[in-house]
Amino acid sequence: MPDPGWLLSQLGNLRNVFDILVVALIIYWLLWVAQGTRATQLIRGIVTLIAVVFIVATTFQLTALNWLLGQTWPVLLFSLPVIFQPEIRRALEQLGQTRSWLPRLRPRPGDTVERTIGELVKAAAQLARHRYGALIVLERNTGLQNYVERGVPIDGLLTRQLLINLFYPNSPLHDGAAVVRDGRIVAASVVLPLSDNTAATSQLGTRHRAALGITEQSDAIAVVVSEETGQISIAVDGRLIRNLDAERLEAQLRELLRLGLPEHEQGGILHEIGELLHLVPKGTASANGSAKSSHGADAEPSRTT
Repeated sequence: MPDPGWLLSQLGNLRNVFDILVVALIIYWLLWVAQGTRATQLIRGIVTLIAVVFIVATTFQLTALNWLLGQTWPVLLFSLPVIFQPEIRRALEQLGQTRSWLPRLRPRPGDTVERTIGELVKAAAQLARHRYGALIVLERNTGLQNYVERGVPIDGLLTRQLLINLFYPNSPLHDGAAVVRDGRIVAASVVLPLSDNTAATSQLGTRHRAALGITEQSDAIAVVVSEETGQISIAVDGRLIRNLDAERLEAQLRELLRLGLPEHEQGGILHEIGELLHLVPKGTASANGSAKSSHGADAEPSRTT
């Protein structure tokens, strides 16, 4: 273990202090680049795994495990560029953009969430009334930047007029999803992964399968409007709740986002979500009432709970 006195003596050298600051800034910048992408979860997983293995091997003096850990470091260094290839490429691209060197601080006031829910509910109700198909994804803790970069940049304040125009039939951006972040539509026509649970989604259309797919891989909330039936649905945590009207949609969104609850209760967004939404097991579709059978891009199964 390093001597604290020796460490303090080294900090007296300005060159050493500058060296430490440069390394800290590089690490901070790399973490900032990874923020908003799935790389954040990968970094947490790798750090947690290495820390647990190191603590166990050191505490119990496990020779074989220590040897394995020592042999893993070179392999890990060579594998990092492969694992984080999209994030490294994004970082290099941002080096050429001077305005993106420093992070932008985005406030998250409660009234932004309130306004977002209000505009989204009004837009969904009007889209359902006209039977305009729509898929709107609300980003939460898990970043969706990897998918956003494949869509068309919008970066516009979320309003019901903008959402309705985006999903107007035959408009250039009506296919794909609109991704919402901090009360702004960051991109439209975003292609999302489809759910792998083909047994549960065989009678669902592409929009509903995409909504389930993105919620299986992240903690996002997806609001779907069926083009065939005008039915409003919510997908969350790989589950689908259907047959929502404007009032129930607003209530579900407020409950999922823990809006209006005390601060000490706002941390666990998915806490007891199955009881809150009365949802069926992951990957299946449930209905609040009877569901109509239909066919086409947004066909939905006829089943009741």
